[in-house]
Amino acid sequence: MQKTVVLNVVGLTPNLIGEHTPFLSRWTSTGKAVTIKPVLPAVTCTAQATYLTGKTPDEHGIVANGWYFRDECEIKFWRQSNKLVDAPKVWDIAKQIDPNFTCANLFWWYNMYSSVDYAVTPRPMYPADGRKIPDIYTQPEKLRSQLQSKLGQFPLFNFWGPNTSIRATQWIADSAKSVEAHHNPTLTLIYLPHLDYCLQKYGTDTNKVAKDLQKIDAVCRDLIQFYENRGAQVIVLSEYGITSVSKPIHINRVLRENGLLTVRDELGRELLDAGASKAFAVADHQLAHVYVNDPFYIPKVRSLLEETDGVAQVLDETEKPAYHLNHSRSGELVAVAQPDAWFTYYYWLDDSRAPDFARTVDIHRKPGYDPVELFIDPKIKLPQAKIALKLLQKKLGFRYLMDVIPLEADLVKGSHGCLPPSLGEAPLLISQQTNLLDSSSIQASSVCQLILEHLTKK
Repeated sequence: MQKTVVLNVVGLTPNLIGEHTPFLSRWTSTGKAVTIKPVLPAVTCTAQATYLTGKTPDEHGIVANGWYFRDECEIKFWRQSNKLVDAPKVWDIAKQIDPNFTCANLFWWYNMYSSVDYAVTPRPMYPADGRKIPDIYTQPEKLRSQLQSKLGQFPLFNFWGPNTSIRATQWIADSAKSVEAHHNPTLTLIYLPHLDYCLQKYGTDTNKVAKDLQKIDAVCRDLIQFYENRGAQVIVLSEYGITSVSKPIHINRVLRENGLLTVRDELGRELLDAGASKAFAVADHQLAHVYVNDPFYIPKVRSLLEETDGVAQVLDETEKPAYHLNHSRSGELVAVAQPDAWFTYYYWLDDSRAPDFARTVDIHRKPGYDPVELFIDPKIKLPQAKIALKLLQKKLGFRYLMDVIPLEADLVKGSHGCLPPSLGEAPLLISQQTNLLDSSSIQASSVCQLILEHLTKK
């Protein structure tokens, strides 16, 4: 098989390749770039599962970054087990073709307990005293200590949250090079998320993200040159494009105000009670799965959503199959936002009643995706002093709450999830193997076969 590397440069679109990405611009000019028609929703877990299986969400089951687990009556985001992806992966197919094939997966999602040969993914430790300690999960297990001894502790707080920076993406890139040097896998999958976060913070104004584009371009240059010098073919692709947004939609508040969503009081704060609600929404960027526990209310819920400003369409059981969302994990209804809007998970009507985790970075406890976690609350007069005090409490072994995240959804300037409004805002795939790209656009489900063709065709 031909040695192949896939760089997942999240958020990269044709509109962003230009003066601030000089290396990628030159590299693209010597190869070929095609746009990818994404699946709905165009979000991380769904896109990656589609790329790696060649199947659509109704087949592989990853209908969003998180969904309602009906048997537990709980909303869960960012699960890690590969067992949730209900289809063979590209590495399974490749190993059937060539038993000597090996694969390394660096930070693509659902990277735990899979059949890859080498896996590295974030896996923080949560001691009983409330701390969150950066760490990774690896396969084989000894790779964990080998990488962190060489590269230092994985910079989790630069990976997500208000302190995100190129440092986490660079650590992932360096870990990939280390795995390559020691194990020489046939296929290497590398996740490079930096651009995604700054585009969600600032939108698609290239003047505001120029330095970030330059930083990711430098990481790509280093990796591409490193792997090409080792005789590898390189594919650069992205999962989705970001669109600029200015309209947060508080979909759960709409349901609550109409007597459909139930909360329970805990120590004076409100928690969404999904199992007791007639209807609630699991917000995921520009798409929301709306679960209606009592079918009697489906017409009422649909009518409410269609009348909500910023909602572009509402899919029911007859319309979901057209978008491959007719799966048991999907909501009874699926709401899709307009390109300039996105869905918050907020369900409280009074900020003083918001749950304590709402003002923290807590991707697992929140019943929906929260991009506001990328910001420090602008109302805090001396944020660095407050953070320093919290870290001192942590160092001394005290319980603490890093409550520095605002509840101001208007701060978010970029989002994704709906289908791109233009080709310039679509995800793309770039390769030097121009003979394998015979059209200007491909379906997201075709990426798996294209990776296999890079591996097998000379």
